Amino acid sequence: MLTKRIIPCLDVKDGRTVKGTRFLDLRDAGDPVELAERYSAEGADELVFLDITATQENRSTLLNLVERVGASIQIPFTVGGGIASLRDIENVLLAGADKISLNSAIVRLPSLLDEAARHVGSQSVVAAIDAKREDGTWKVWTSGGTKRTNLDAREWAREAVERGAGELLVTSMDRDGGKAGYDIELLRDISSLVQVPVIASGGAGTRDHFLEVLQDGTADAALAASLFHYRETSIKEIKTFLQTRGIPVRP
Repeated sequence: MLTKRIIPCLDVKDGRTVKGTRFLDLRDAGDPVELAERYSAEGADELVFLDITATQENRSTLLNLVERVGASIQIPFTVGGGIASLRDIENVLLAGADKISLNSAIVRLPSLLDEAARHVGSQSVVAAIDAKREDGTWKVWTSGGTKRTNLDAREWAREAVERGAGELLVTSMDRDGGKAGYDIELLRDISSLVQVPVIASGGAGTRDHFLEVLQDGTADAALAASLFHYRETSIKEIKTFLQTRGIPVRP
């Protein structure tokens, strides 16, 4: 049986880790390198680094910071934010990332996803989907949650996989930072449509939320940020709890 993954996320702005609620009201959460080192030592299965203002500021990812974070950890490392071309993808991977996360660029130019998968392999390509509930469905938002599109999140998830995404990072904007639990319906719907791993994001507040999303939401991994940043719980505590509930996780 495949193990489930617990993944801390570093949302980075101006070189610092930040965390907000529903993508707004950002507050400082610490130094990205120090947090990355801690999570790697605590047993995180992977680390996600998102340069959350790169697209809005029309710039590339902070490669120097990516290099420093990558050099400080011994776990798989995914980087997103400001990646808009094959050259950007190559630069981020050369800086130390194992996978790249694409969102705004592939909504704007879906063929980039096909090209990325051919160029570096689907196993290195994550399609990130920021979704907000609207009239009984979910719409895709881009540019750090500032631009609404007409894309249905479930349809876009299926297309992204068909184009070559090897994994999906699905964030509920409605749940982000609220600590009321993941959007189980959204994640279950998307998981049922694709044959690639789905990472759940947005809403983690208790140990039970991780259990719920990995079990009922059928997610392959659960991502969280503020719970870990502010030491409200630890990766070890979450994994121990999941093991007692029969969820297969790595030590």
